[in-house]
Amino acid sequence: MVEIKGLEKFSSRDFPGHVASTVFLGGCNFRCPYCHNADLVLRPETLPTLLLDAFICFLDARRGWLEGVCVSGGEPLLAPDLEELLLVMRDRELRIKLDTNGSLPDRLEEFIRAGLVDQVALDIKAPLERYGEVTGSAVDPAVISDSLDILRSSGLECVFRTTVVPGLVGLEDVRAIAQMLRGARRYAIQQFFPNNTLDGRYLEVRPYEREALLAMAEAARPYVQEVTIEGV
Repeated sequence: MVEIKGLEKFSSRDFPGHVASTVFLGGCNFRCPYCHNADLVLRPETLPTLLLDAFICFLDARRGWLEGVCVSGGEPLLAPDLEELLLVMRDRELRIKLDTNGSLPDRLEEFIRAGLVDQVALDIKAPLERYGEVTGSAVDPAVISDSLDILRSSGLECVFRTTVVPGLVGLEDVRAIAQMLRGARRYAIQQFFPNNTLDGRYLEVRPYEREALLAMAEAARPYVQEVTIEGV
């Protein structure tokens, strides 16, 4: 059974253009030191679980005005029973947005082919050659490339996102990522916030100033159609 570890009943940010809720699933295969969901990633078993039946009641009580659900994490594609959750939403004619780190391309393709996803947000953590360093994980960069290829050919609305962290992910990384995404429609540069981080040292890191974020956006614009800055 899918274990929902968090529910944002109304989110105007996670699924732009739709009246939506966000569910958070526990567990992740990355260990990004700046991640602000430390409990969700490292200790999901310590968090209360929203039972599927309760979530179904929540959705049914909002028929007629709730348009979609964003499924986030953690890494939601790790959930073995994710299809059951997505089918619950589809049965209620809800649009589905999936947030993923791109490390499970086969699962991603499976749900896209099944018609269970309408929009995907893919977090691009770093240039491919720096993935192990930035994610703190033994990730094969080839799987990230595979996920990119799947999304490019899917026809789905996609947004690619990078969290920028002083001392870890900066302007030249953003430029390299944008080059990799050449031709993509949407790329979001996300401000880092030192809150409940996996690595406590990042609680002391001061986020980039606005001018630095603007410079990153300018570096990315020659390669992607639309660049936004989030978190400022």
